[in-house]
Amino acid sequence: MALDVDRSEVPHTLDEPAPKTLGVLDQGAFWGNLGVSLLGFSGALAVLAPSGVPQLSFLAAVVACVVGTVLGSVMVGIAAIPGARTGAPSMMLLRGLFGTKLSYLPTVLNILQLVGWGTFELLVIAQGTAALFGGGPQWLYVLVAGVLTTALTLRPLGALRLLRRYVSIAVAIAMVYFFVQLLRHPLPELNNGSWQGFWPGADAALAVAVSWIPVASDYSRHSKSAAGAFTAATVGYSVTQIACYLLGLLGLALVGGDADKAFDPLLAVPLGVIFFGILVLREVDQSFADTYSTAVSIQNLRPSTDRRVLSVAVGVVTTLLALTLDIAQFSNFLLLIGSVFVPLFGVLAVDYFLPGRRQSWDLSAHAPSRWGMLVAWLLGFVVFQLINPGELGWWTDLWTNLQALLTFTPPTWLSASLASFLTAAIAAAIIGTATRRTHKP
Repeated sequence: MALDVDRSEVPHTLDEPAPKTLGVLDQGAFWGNLGVSLLGFSGALAVLAPSGVPQLSFLAAVVACVVGTVLGSVMVGIAAIPGARTGAPSMMLLRGLFGTKLSYLPTVLNILQLVGWGTFELLVIAQGTAALFGGGPQWLYVLVAGVLTTALTLRPLGALRLLRRYVSIAVAIAMVYFFVQLLRHPLPELNNGSWQGFWPGADAALAVAVSWIPVASDYSRHSKSAAGAFTAATVGYSVTQIACYLLGLLGLALVGGDADKAFDPLLAVPLGVIFFGILVLREVDQSFADTYSTAVSIQNLRPSTDRRVLSVAVGVVTTLLALTLDIAQFSNFLLLIGSVFVPLFGVLAVDYFLPGRRQSWDLSAHAPSRWGMLVAWLLGFVVFQLINPGELGWWTDLWTNLQALLTFTPPTWLSASLASFLTAAIAAAIIGTATRRTHKP
């Protein structure tokens, strides 16, 4: 007797083919909603005042937001193409890049970063809800957000269609309303500050965008076309993250750059509570994406495990973590994640799009190890850390000492993200070409 399979939803395991049902609007709404985050309102401070350099002028911070976001969004869009073409999720695609066993390393790192992001998002939702109601039990807000998040992961394609039909319109109205209200106040002095830390500021905005690179194909695998997947991710995400960060910069200007008061200007405007409530509710799509993609990433390790069981387990873990942790070190967390996945994307983009390489990508459980690509990834990671090691205690000291040993002082105009990406990409091209020549009969 044939099993009744729902062809409109994601299959339960990686052993089943992915349905191609998402158009540009479905995906654009999804990425557009991911670009709007409550983290962006306080996270804009990481762009305005990056660590280790003078605070940027308001104009420099705006340009840094735009440049960093566009660069990161294009990377996300390109990262979505392989999933649309192959029907494979992101971590399974890395079998073709590194080989099956070596793909487990970035898979584990991705699981860790997604659990971290999922925990952050539940805490942000709780903080936003507390600001909305003037306090209240944070544990209850976290618990409700965790339950709602986990419920959405059980029917992920249905959740994406829900975003397109209802949530996106409400979010767009709320964002426009807040812009109109905040722009009624005098703008800050545009050039009161420095351009010296432009690239560190741009890297902070880029880091938020590229944090979605490791999950892009989890959703684009259901796209009707590769072009649609690229367009939706690039345009949908860049437009809304830029808007979110600009709104955050305006809000920070009104509260003297105090990130702890980032929500105050939004709540202070007429009807602010209602429209802010929409943004708080919308934040659940961030935690949904983190939780669902964690489950799909685990499936690269255990392809036959039901994603629904994994999603529930991940939802429970992130909820428990959110009940016990705080939200400190946000910008440093972003930089560390960026230093891992920016060079990974550089290796993936070059190796996948290199002429003649894509046809030989092996996504099977027995794909051979490709150590050369791992070396290229590591080189890009090292370059990022040498230029911008962040502020993470002993980790920063380690790379600062290495800078001194190499007598290397990174110039402020040098972007850690771009340098890391280019290093990994060039290394991957050289190693890939040399490897193919070596294996030619």
